[in-house]
Amino acid sequence: MTLRSLLFVPGDSEKKLAKAEGIGADALILDLEDAVAMERKPVARALVRDFVSARSGKSALWVRLNPLDSGLIQGDLEAVLEAKPDGLMLPKPDGPDDVRALAQRLDELGAPDTIKIIPVASETPAAVFNLGAYVTGQKIERLSGITWGAEDLSAAIGASTNRDADGAWSFTYKMARSLTLLAAHGAGVQAIETLHADFRDVEGLRASSRAARAEGFSGRLAIHPDQVAIINEAFTPSVEEVAFARRIVAAFDADTSLGAVAIDGKMIDQPHLKQARNIIAQAEAAEARG
Repeated sequence: MTLRSLLFVPGDSEKKLAKAEGIGADALILDLEDAVAMERKPVARALVRDFVSARSGKSALWVRLNPLDSGLIQGDLEAVLEAKPDGLMLPKPDGPDDVRALAQRLDELGAPDTIKIIPVASETPAAVFNLGAYVTGQKIERLSGITWGAEDLSAAIGASTNRDADGAWSFTYKMARSLTLLAAHGAGVQAIETLHADFRDVEGLRASSRAARAEGFSGRLAIHPDQVAIINEAFTPSVEEVAFARRIVAAFDADTSLGAVAIDGKMIDQPHLKQARNIIAQAEAAEARG
């Protein structure tokens, strides 16, 4: 199922884990990486394992692992796989070969096929160059989506900022974002927008989330519970959008020989029909979540 909101929750915080299920995120990303200090990793693994095993809410439960080269990932997998999370987020891969390596490790450990993978696919310089390989390389069966991040990439290249004078992404990060969007759609998986770091900037989050959906992203990462409702709303088609989409589908269904139809003075053709069906599917998925 398409995920609109994916909320990071520190894996070592019993208090935040306890509150997370009632927030309304489509997915919780239980974090074993950046949000957890090294000495707290064992505690986080145990808490996350128990939390996933208990499953008390509607949110999909994902786990952000430590990077492949960290020396920590085997311990992460041994701790959480027995609880059968819905998926795993892989930080800092250099490309799809790293995702395949994780998928192979899951197979070797006997993990069910239902456990999917979302890589944060732009956090190293090599990763940006390899985004196209998600499309041209061998299909990764466990791949469920692709997301991107700017902060680790900034650190990796020694940048002092990833924003221009107006506060927008500077060119390098716009490029990584666009390539991530295209890579995800080329691979046939969800394109997930990165986080909005200023959780107090409600209007900025709303505007940028709506823009991301208009561009083709299907959901967004969140770092604060207050962001979830705004993201869910932004990535859910409006009543007006759904009504117009249904008119398009109905017009083509009325005469399947048509290649194009006129609606409200506009010529609507097959790409519009595909878009309309996508909008209806998104709305129905949101309704099913309740």
